[in-house]
Amino acid sequence: MELHHTGDQLIDPAVLFEKAHVHAGMHLADFGCGRTGHIIFPSLSLIGSTGVVYGVDILKEALESISRRAQIANATNVHTVWSNIEWTGKTAIAERTLDVVFLINVLCHVENRHGVLEEAYRLLKDKARIVIVDWSDDSTLPMAPGEGSVIDFGNIIEWAQLRRMVVQETFDAGPHHKGMVLFKA
Repeated sequence: MELHHTGDQLIDPAVLFEKAHVHAGMHLADFGCGRTGHIIFPSLSLIGSTGVVYGVDILKEALESISRRAQIANATNVHTVWSNIEWTGKTAIAERTLDVVFLINVLCHVENRHGVLEEAYRLLKDKARIVIVDWSDDSTLPMAPGEGSVIDFGNIIEWAQLRRMVVQETFDAGPHHKGMVLFKA
């Protein structure tokens, strides 16, 4: 019996790790990580003891949940960061240090989507990736975003082109989600 909800019923993190080329020693951030650690804890076996994963959220209760779980698992390479990711320059992670930033079901909940993307971009090393997964339609599932909150992936492509990022891949991330991997060349 699993003690923690994994969140992988809708989105399989292993697929996202494969698309992001996650491997030992990488530094990752999960923006809007929430309470489950859906990206954080499954990534630990891939990044190993030399890697680092940051759980970033604006909800302190979510970060406390992640911290408690990391402590129980003796995962000393899990760090929580309280931040409003819509404000560029405010996330307490050193600039140009991350290999991957995950934005999983986050952009549909924020007002300043470009601010979130700018903050992710600021923290990325060269040859690093942003992995975006969000709702593909106005799903009737109870946890789906409200009408009109589904993101425009075309707008994200335009933003990426202005930053000279390459769309590495777009993909279906389940029956209700679309995914995109952006590469910072």
